[in-house]
Amino acid sequence: MYIAKVVGNVWATRKHPGLKNATMLLVKAVNSLDKDKLTGEATLALDAGQGAGPGDTVLIVDEGGSARKILKNSKAPVRTVIAGIVDKVHITAKDK
Repeated sequence: MYIAKVVGNVWATRKHPGLKNATMLLVKAVNSLDKDKLTGEATLALDAGQGAGPGDTVLIVDEGGSARKILKNSKAPVRTVIAGIVDKVHITAKDK
């Protein structure tokens, strides 16, 4: 699991039947030391009813079995889903 920011929408003319009611979004991980910075590449994540959109901070599950449980579809071809919308992020930096 990790915290990410939704950076865009994805549209598809065709989707697998197991993804029929899910919205596809692009997310980027939030830097663990600075919540205002994003790290890494954008990742495709499914939103199955959380209501997330561009600009939202979200909790990402990046594991297929758990993702399918959130979608309530054991045969869905998915790995990354939005598990919830985050209201606030508080980061305390520790000296190394």
